[in-house]
Amino acid sequence: MNTVTRAHLAETVYSQVGLSRNESADLLETVLDRMSNALEIGESVKISGFGTFSVRQKGRRIGRNPKTGEEVPILPRRVLVFRPSHVLKAHVNGAQPLPGDDE
Repeated sequence: MNTVTRAHLAETVYSQVGLSRNESADLLETVLDRMSNALEIGESVKISGFGTFSVRQKGRRIGRNPKTGEEVPILPRRVLVFRPSHVLKAHVNGAQPLPGDDE
């Protein structure tokens, strides 16, 4: 199974858009930085036809150490959530998305 990396994405931008390799890498970094900054301040990032990235607050809760069975407090934290669009789900499953389904 292959993994898509920043280098692969920058190379794809270079080959399909026609920017130089440096400009392609800079463009990719700018997009990723803007997405990261928006998520840091609690905004959602929606990419039409792909999905939505958002940050969710999880409250304090009691967990359990699986080795000892001892109860352990889990502190509140923020977690990153990705919700794929119907278009992406259909594409991954080899189906055609419904007309007008560009979430």
